[in-house]
Amino acid sequence: MELRVLRYFLAVAREGSITRAAEFLHVTQPTLSRQLKDLEKELGKKLFIRSSHSIILTDEGMLLRNRAEEIIEMVDKLEAEFSCMEETISGDVYIGCGETEAMKQIARVVKDLQFSNPNIRYHLYSGNEDDVTERLDKGLLDFVILIQPADLSKYNYINMPAKDIWGVIMRKDSPLAFKKSIQSVDLLNVPLICSRQAMKQTFSKNEFADWFGENFDKLDIVTTFNLAYNAAIMVEEGIGYAITLDKIVNTSSDSNLCFRPLEPRLESGLNIVWKKHQVFSAAAEMFLTEIQGKFSN
Repeated sequence: MELRVLRYFLAVAREGSITRAAEFLHVTQPTLSRQLKDLEKELGKKLFIRSSHSIILTDEGMLLRNRAEEIIEMVDKLEAEFSCMEETISGDVYIGCGETEAMKQIARVVKDLQFSNPNIRYHLYSGNEDDVTERLDKGLLDFVILIQPADLSKYNYINMPAKDIWGVIMRKDSPLAFKKSIQSVDLLNVPLICSRQAMKQTFSKNEFADWFGENFDKLDIVTTFNLAYNAAIMVEEGIGYAITLDKIVNTSSDSNLCFRPLEPRLESGLNIVWKKHQVFSAAAEMFLTEIQGKFSN
């Protein structure tokens, strides 16, 4: 299976038309059609359902598209790393993270590095723990910032000098908005919108579940989420109260929402993790040296 053919396949999947894909790739339509038929023959599966005006991916085609995107992304990343092996450090650093104000600390590291290494480029990928660690395990990310609770057993890591504060996002006209802080008993009889990571019971220690204690199984969870932006929209529409971290949802005076911390106070630590025995590019190695110097003390 050639990378060139995978790029052809992805172009057709993206354009939804062999004609438009051929124009984009600057190849003839018969050449492109023949390459796709050869690919289907090689895999022994039908990848497209063809009509007079468009093509639709089969289930096998969808699977190949996902895998091909990962393969091409990895190849492009590898080629970039080799092209940057010179005295002047340049290249790309790939960082995955959930929503946290602690990204400001990463931004400060990047800013400091820009003065001495202006040719390094940084690529941010946002997602929950499952999203970013999957990409880290596949080699598509160099580093990931994890918010506790998280499984660190597979990785090398540095503790970040920061804590995220848990609390509740609610409408300013909600019955609980008059309170300065929220206790577990306040949340027993209201609809809740919760982070899927916080709800996980797979960790040896889940501080979020421990905070609720015996009330954890009594919660009325109507919606779960992985990133808070859409959860905030649900809150604004009156769906429920969102349990999330402070300072990742707009609760300014212009917003209809407000944040109230949990009581007793619940904080989550953060870690920068990377794969054990990871071989870094020069740019990623420079970034690692910088964060170790700033965060390891």
